[in-house]
Amino acid sequence: MAKQHPGPHAEAPVEHRGQRWWRVMCLTGLDYFSTLGYQPGIAALAAGLLSPVATIVLVIVTLFGALPVYRRVAQESPHGEGSIAMLERLLSFWQGKLFVLALLGFAATDFMITITLSAADATAHLVENPSLHSALSGKQMLITLLLVALLGGVFLKGFSEAIGLAVFLVVVYLALNVVVVVNGLWHVLQAPHVVTDWADALTAEHGNVLAMIGVALIVFPKLALGLSGFETGVAVMPHIEGDPEDTEDKPTGRIRGARRLLSTAALIMSAFLITTSFITTLLIPKAAFETGGQANGRALAYLAHQNLGGTFGTVYDLSTIAILWFAGASAMAGMLNLLPRYLPRYGMAPHWARAVRPMVIVLTLIGFLVTWIFDANVDAQSGAYATGVLVLISSAAIAVTIAAHKARQRNWTIGFAAIAAVFLYTTGANIAERPDGVKIGACFIGGIVLVSFLSRLKRAFELRVTDVVLDEAAERFVRDYTYRPMRLIASEPNNRDLADYQEKKREIRAHHEIPADLDLVFVEVTVRDPSEFESVLDVHGEVLHDRYRLLSLESSSVSNALAALLLTIRDRTGQLPHIYFGWTEGNPFSHFLRFFLFGQGEVAPVTREVLREAEPDRSRRPRVHVG
Repeated sequence: MAKQHPGPHAEAPVEHRGQRWWRVMCLTGLDYFSTLGYQPGIAALAAGLLSPVATIVLVIVTLFGALPVYRRVAQESPHGEGSIAMLERLLSFWQGKLFVLALLGFAATDFMITITLSAADATAHLVENPSLHSALSGKQMLITLLLVALLGGVFLKGFSEAIGLAVFLVVVYLALNVVVVVNGLWHVLQAPHVVTDWADALTAEHGNVLAMIGVALIVFPKLALGLSGFETGVAVMPHIEGDPEDTEDKPTGRIRGARRLLSTAALIMSAFLITTSFITTLLIPKAAFETGGQANGRALAYLAHQNLGGTFGTVYDLSTIAILWFAGASAMAGMLNLLPRYLPRYGMAPHWARAVRPMVIVLTLIGFLVTWIFDANVDAQSGAYATGVLVLISSAAIAVTIAAHKARQRNWTIGFAAIAAVFLYTTGANIAERPDGVKIGACFIGGIVLVSFLSRLKRAFELRVTDVVLDEAAERFVRDYTYRPMRLIASEPNNRDLADYQEKKREIRAHHEIPADLDLVFVEVTVRDPSEFESVLDVHGEVLHDRYRLLSLESSSVSNALAALLLTIRDRTGQLPHIYFGWTEGNPFSHFLRFFLFGQGEVAPVTREVLREAEPDRSRRPRVHVG
């Protein structure tokens, strides 16, 4: 079996040196751990005195819901595509592509809002610092745009620099948070009455324990930002170093590293979520959490200044600002891994979308636009952020449920189905309360779909066969024409009746005045999934009715398949092949739509156009005849 004519989209294998899993955890942890900058404040506003209980519910859902789901996703989709790839395999044709584009829209919502919201919150910490407030007040928009631009600059410099900076920021930030948490717990122990006061107030407000749990379940969707790190954790999997014996189809070491990453990050974050919600609820007055209050959006920073002094508080502020700013790095890395895996393969992005630097520039410009639209406001973006996070986690839960069912793992299927139900409820509750998230996600989806179809329309006549594979009989047919041009008759796949081939051959000889001593070879293309943009062309040779040679092809487009075959024959034999068509009746526009959507239509002129784009030199272009 030989491979020929790789086409313009074939990519040379690239050697990729991965990073240790704990280093990559620091990259995705930028997004996950940085939520400590605002999560305790959000929990306090949403749940009030019940914040620690609601946070425990969040941790339970994290450890026994999201974590098992994404450990399975890492196993099923080890190349960073995540649950989107798992669901894509269940659907074919255009409905599958549109479904993936919708999920990519929510992924873009999640990742892009991560970049802009984190930058905006870093700006809030910077502006609210007591030493800088008077100098920076009113300049939130400018500072946020500058932070987004600096993030893009780091990725233009190179990904290895991003990993190194992520490790430093995460280690410093977590160490400072340990100091704040330990100090806060010490203050609680020094004044035990705050615990009894809190417990008494909680009982007076909510009554018994069951009522508290019920309210905690109701407010839980508002705390969903605390689940933000799992999708990026899977998206950056390709950067994890695997074992020396890993293969592309079975990267066992990478999967193991990704599962360690997810588990370690979830355990670290769970410990911080519980302890920080506890100390902030007990030690910070309720009024300080309100809009304009000193703890609004910066509860731990408030405690750092209050309990550990201005110097430590300023250092903590700087660390929080840095990690919130760079939290967009994990989202940027996720986008750079996710989008080039789908859109160019669908023909729904230009060639440069596979390159890192142009994509970084485009994503940075989109970040500018989102920041401007939301006026660099954290609260205004939180609904869209939570919606993107929850939709992706829900899709992941559904994907692993289906995967477990197909693997006949009954217990896992039941467990994952229950988890999916929890996340679907959470998503629905979040959408009902904050519908702006769906509206923003719809804008991203609409933008991706519009740009994608315009791009595919522009690239409609590209030669989009990535490889041509000839079986032994097809190779023998082609080899027979090393010293004379091969002449092909384009035929539609049918019942392969002898009379049909005889009539087709007679008409072609008569219309084109082909001498009887020149033999003709039939070629037929079967379209499998016309929604695929790029595909490998499999060519099979056979002899029908003991007299007619036939090359049968399977592809996503008849015209592209024929053009690729003709160029392959030319390159193998050194002779220009000829192909003969009959005209098709009908409206030209309807024929183009059939070609664009279904890979068929008026084949002859489209085949010639594909050849014209693929081979500018007319003297080397295979000949197309229509009669």
